[in-house]
Amino acid sequence: MNLSPDDWRALALTAQLATVVTAILFVVGTPLAWWLARTQSRWRGPVSAVVALPIVLPPTVIGFYLLIALGPNGPGGQLTQAMGLGLLPFTFWGLVLASVIYSLPFMVQPLQAAFEAIGRRPLEAAATLRAAPLDRFFHVVVPLARPGFLTAGVLAFAHTVGEFGVVLMLGGNLAGETRVASVQLYDYVEAYDYAGAHRLAAVLMVFSFLVLLTVYARRTSAR
Repeated sequence: MNLSPDDWRALALTAQLATVVTAILFVVGTPLAWWLARTQSRWRGPVSAVVALPIVLPPTVIGFYLLIALGPNGPGGQLTQAMGLGLLPFTFWGLVLASVIYSLPFMVQPLQAAFEAIGRRPLEAAATLRAAPLDRFFHVVVPLARPGFLTAGVLAFAHTVGEFGVVLMLGGNLAGETRVASVQLYDYVEAYDYAGAHRLAAVLMVFSFLVLLTVYARRTSAR
């Protein structure tokens, strides 16, 4: 399959974005999922709703409000400028922030389900052996929840690869900087270059199939 240099650049940028976002989501999403799985707080419902909001909100809505918030007159934009970071819209790190927010439920929800499935008994057994809370988490919870971590990582990575509305709204269409694969595909269609669109769409379709195959095969083998 003959991909153009622009295609390869877009795919490389997409892979870089998805890798960075997935790593950040593991750091942010794991403690959040653990808290949601264990807490009895009245805030559990509202926090769960906020986490799940990107699933039901149109991505352009999220992108629009992020564009306003991170713009020169928004609170986020004023903060990043005061910190000497400049403005995030139409930059790679702006894409990272938008993608972290948009893909958050795809990391948190599988992890939360995996943590809830463990139950309290293994942790109580570890506590009787005087294991510290961190030891219990890393030596008991993480091994038992490994399938959940795999599913969460694969889904978060794949969801980031497939983003369009939020990245186009916040990142624009700058070659080599913010033009990810989904935006490159949109450019092909807009230019009536259906041959180029077919090539890139086929790559993304094969990738999506392999992602789903990995997730479902892992679930089947875990039974």
